[in-house]
Amino acid sequence: MAALDRVKVLVLGDSGVGKSSLVHLLCQNQVLGNPSWTVGCSVDVRIHDYKEGTPEEKTYYIELWDVGGSVGSATSVKSTRAVFYNLLNGIILVHDLTNKKSSQNLYRWSLEALNRDVAPTGVLVTNGDYDREQFADNQIPLLVIGTKLDQIPETKRNEVLTRTAFLAEDFNAEEINLDCTNPRYLAAGSSNAVKLSRFFDKVILWQARGFAAC
Repeated sequence: MAALDRVKVLVLGDSGVGKSSLVHLLCQNQVLGNPSWTVGCSVDVRIHDYKEGTPEEKTYYIELWDVGGSVGSATSVKSTRAVFYNLLNGIILVHDLTNKKSSQNLYRWSLEALNRDVAPTGVLVTNGDYDREQFADNQIPLLVIGTKLDQIPETKRNEVLTRTAFLAEDFNAEEINLDCTNPRYLAAGSSNAVKLSRFFDKVILWQARGFAAC
C-alpha cells in the first residue's frame, strides 16, 4: 500500500478549553476518559477522504498538532512554541463556550501562529477588540470550534451562540459548537461532520496549490 500524503493542522486555544479531548474525538472517534494538560505539543492523526464520492477522491493523513501553553506566555515560551508553527496547512481555533476570555484570546493565538504577534500592545484598538483587518488577507484555512456546549444554561444559549457566530465571521471561518464527551455531535452526515470534512478539503487544496505558512 502506498504511503498516504499528509497535511498539518494546528489546534490552538487556551489551556483547559478541551483541545486534547477534541483531538482524541476527531482522531479516535472516542471520548477521552482522563484528559491531562498538554506539555509542548501532542500530535494525533485522522484519516480523511478528500472529495469523498467524486472521481478525485483520495485518502490523506490529517496531522492534528495540539499545542499546549498559554497565549499570555513569556516571549521565551512563545519562541519555543514557534517551532510547531512551521509549514502549517490549516488552523483549528478552539474556545470554551462558557469562558468568554478563551474566545477573545483566539485572536492572539491566530496572530501568534501567523507570525503577526510582533507587537501585542499595538494590536488592540480602543474598544478592546482586535483589529480585524489583520485577518482580512489571511488565506490559510481556519475553523472555529466551541466546546462545552452542554454546560451553557438554556437561558443564555442564544446569547452565547450569537456572540461566537460573530467571532467565526471575524476569521472568515465556519464554526462548530459541541460537547467533546458526546460523539453524536460529529456523527456521520450531521451538519458538523459536513463542516469538518469541508474544512479538511480546503486544507488539502491549500497544500496541493503549493502553499504552507512558514
